[in-house]
Amino acid sequence: MSRFFIVLLVGLLLKISMSYGGVTAAERLGEAIQFRTVSYQDRSRINLKEFQRLHTFLRASFPLVFSQLEVETINDYSLLIRWPGSDPDLDPILFTAHMDVVPIEPGTEEDWEYPPFAGVVADGRIYGRGSLDNKQGVLGNLEAAESLLAEGFAPARTLVFAFGHDEEISGKQGAKKLAERMREKGWHFAWMVDEGGMVISDYPLLPDIPAAIINVAEKGYLTLTLVATGEGGHSSRPPELSTIGRLSAALERIERNPFPTRMVGPVAAMLETMAAHVEQPTRFFFDNLWLTSWVVAGIMSEDPMTNSFVRTTTALTMFNAGVKENVVPQRAEAKVNFRLLPGDTPDEVVSYVTGLVNDPEIEISYDQWDKTPGISDYSSGGFTVISEAISAVYPGAVIVPSLLVATTDTRHYIDVSDNQYRFHGMLVSVGQAASVHGNNEYLGVQSYENAIEIARQMMILGTR
Repeated sequence: MSRFFIVLLVGLLLKISMSYGGVTAAERLGEAIQFRTVSYQDRSRINLKEFQRLHTFLRASFPLVFSQLEVETINDYSLLIRWPGSDPDLDPILFTAHMDVVPIEPGTEEDWEYPPFAGVVADGRIYGRGSLDNKQGVLGNLEAAESLLAEGFAPARTLVFAFGHDEEISGKQGAKKLAERMREKGWHFAWMVDEGGMVISDYPLLPDIPAAIINVAEKGYLTLTLVATGEGGHSSRPPELSTIGRLSAALERIERNPFPTRMVGPVAAMLETMAAHVEQPTRFFFDNLWLTSWVVAGIMSEDPMTNSFVRTTTALTMFNAGVKENVVPQRAEAKVNFRLLPGDTPDEVVSYVTGLVNDPEIEISYDQWDKTPGISDYSSGGFTVISEAISAVYPGAVIVPSLLVATTDTRHYIDVSDNQYRFHGMLVSVGQAASVHGNNEYLGVQSYENAIEIARQMMILGTR
């Protein structure tokens, strides 16, 4: 049988497996989007009943998963699912995703092509909040497992699925509790795969070749709170230096003095892998980073798209002061968020910022973030499995290790997993990826079906 007919047959079987009960995988994702599982910083605003309704929907939509596998609800709203393997000597693997989504910014609803929680499937796309981040991850893993169960697949290696409910607000009630339960059970995983990486159709360095980005590390997270206190009173008798003026001057110094650029291992590995696919003289620079890394890092720092890869970033995110227009406030507060390159520590950031502020009248404080995952192996093991799964669906894609410049629930699983990877296999454009946490989030139907097949391949290949 020719390769053409094999590919055609696999595609036909995949489409059949994704449509049961008269409902397609895309339509199920669309329906899942309709549950408003929104995480707010003010937890009192979260409608936890929506998570329970989503659970009911998942149980009805994936009957084989919820009847044949071991299912446990953790901390009321997160799900832990275990598919026992036939060989207990093989360390299990872990697939994770999260059920919660970020809010819609008030006033932006009209900027969406369809209402953000309508879950509309139209024009070959699935529209709505969570279509990319991250209900496609939850539903995609369940679709893959359901279809494999229907085919009678029996893994040699145990597979575990963990779906948290509060990743968007730190994961302390979801993923953290899931990991605690895993430790109670004595589970330890050879590797895990979470959200973060994807296949980019128009990656700037590889505009004509899909780039499959497997993130083998992620940046650390730190928010500093700066508080200036001083003389307040009536605005008709203002002080020489107000709390707002003092704090604003400090923030300007912080923003105008970014952290130095630096080339870290995962980013260097990404560029070295891409070298064979780019033109000269870029190829020379990527092939010889031992000599050129400082030049490349400097160039990357000049573009907002790549700056985050080569430095610990600084973002002024909140400022609060004053209660009335004619009252000089006695207190001004600001928050500055940092995303740390691997190797940079919170203590180093605090020391650097304290030196820049250089003002004893400004108090600097922070809450210690959970541990940041290290750099995972990208020469074998789970990275190889994920790579082979990608190649089975996107044979022309360039597969590269990389650094996730955001943060995920992955950090909660450090102690139960030897290696942590971040990849859900949807194909998106750079512009489309920017809709994550933004407006008009959507996922292509074909892209979603391919992501499900990549998840299937990971489960099949990973149990060897």
